[in-house]
Amino acid sequence: MPPKSIKKNYIYNLLQQILAFATPLITIPYVSRVLGAEGIGIYSYTNSIAFYFTLFAALGTSTYGQREISYVQDDKEKRTQVFWNTEVRCIITTLICLIVYGIFVFFQKQNQFIYFILSISIIEVALNITWLFMGMEEFGKIVKCNILVRILNLIFIFTFVKNKTDLPVYVFGQTITMTIGFLCLWPYLPKFVGKPKFKDLHPFKDFKVVISMFIPTIAISIYTVLDKTMIGVLTNNAAENGFYEQSMKITKIALTFVTALGVVMIPRIGTLFAKNEQKQIQQYMYQSYRFVCFLGIPFCLGIIGTSSNFVPWFFGAGFDKVIPVLNTLSFVIVVIAISNVTGIQYLVPTKRQNLLTLSVLVGAVINFICNLIAIPSYGAIGAAFASIGAETAVTITQLVIVRKEISFWKILKNSVKYIIAGLVMLASLCFLKQHLTNTIISTTILISSGAIIYIGLLFILQDDFLLENANKLKRKLLKKR
Repeated sequence: MPPKSIKKNYIYNLLQQILAFATPLITIPYVSRVLGAEGIGIYSYTNSIAFYFTLFAALGTSTYGQREISYVQDDKEKRTQVFWNTEVRCIITTLICLIVYGIFVFFQKQNQFIYFILSISIIEVALNITWLFMGMEEFGKIVKCNILVRILNLIFIFTFVKNKTDLPVYVFGQTITMTIGFLCLWPYLPKFVGKPKFKDLHPFKDFKVVISMFIPTIAISIYTVLDKTMIGVLTNNAAENGFYEQSMKITKIALTFVTALGVVMIPRIGTLFAKNEQKQIQQYMYQSYRFVCFLGIPFCLGIIGTSSNFVPWFFGAGFDKVIPVLNTLSFVIVVIAISNVTGIQYLVPTKRQNLLTLSVLVGAVINFICNLIAIPSYGAIGAAFASIGAETAVTITQLVIVRKEISFWKILKNSVKYIIAGLVMLASLCFLKQHLTNTIISTTILISSGAIIYIGLLFILQDDFLLENANKLKRKLLKKR
């Protein structure tokens, strides 16, 4: 099977990620005004509880399945065996978690109906076979299915969510659209996988490996989801969760662009690892680090430079606290981008997920302790600082682990021009926004100006990465003419 284009798959995966967060981006201003900070906070908290059940239902299926499929891209018989073993195991764990979740919901006195609706998200786990297509580097099919789903999501929200009492309707819309997206992929299955041979099914054969890959998933969830749970428990204030939820959505949109390459690189690195092509792997790694810094640094500093301008008109009244929370969280963009390359793109496909586990456990412990200290006094802002501490700890731990294979100083050296250009851009934005009102036009001016300043400075600084890709784009355009 000929190798897939990394750039093409990156674009496909980027479109997939953009679609996943573009819908919230379009609906955030509307939903914020209709449901308010409290309604959004209730959804954020209940969804964080339901997430733990989906986490155990999945049992690391996505990461494990994608990696194992990447190893057998060229062998349909082995691919079929890997797929059905993984899927059957996922169905079993989903049913178990669904039963336990039903017992949990039965004893809930508050938001019981919301919890009941969120049971759909657990069922989705068994229907989600995106890991097969990611392992096969077939990202186009995932994107095509999601385009229709996201359009339906937009129509659903603007048609049925009209006031604060429509919170259950909103939750139903968020879950059911994902279900439709997963179901759309099943018709493609026969092309890549044969019928299951029940005598060859051994769903728990690699259970130890699955668990070893599941442990870092649990640890990661502690500082990606437990924040919301702890805000709800320690503050007893749904609005604080609303501020954190909306800030995190904006941060994730930026992370979408920065980390989209990661999912594409996992199967490619897995394939190269299976062929023992270490030099090629290292070359890809440095390219990935450079790419995420090229995008991550301006996104981080750009959010800081524009947040006070766009938050008031974007979220509406009552969301002013989003500004300091968002400014704090923006720093995790760069940190997560680097750890995504080291951990997800490198350690997982090279079968060193135990080292990834170590790094995320360090981060999880730090995050939990920092949350206990900071949230009671500072609420959502405290949780944001805890996230920075956790993510930084993860990144440092990983870089120390791979220090003999990947040089941190080379990563930093390749990023100096991006830091310089980013800081000049931030200073320019801070000056410019003083002369602008808080409107969508002003925010557009700020974003456009920031992009022009950043890219312009990199051209002046003769950044190799930008110049090389600009020349490639220029040659392609001239070729088409």
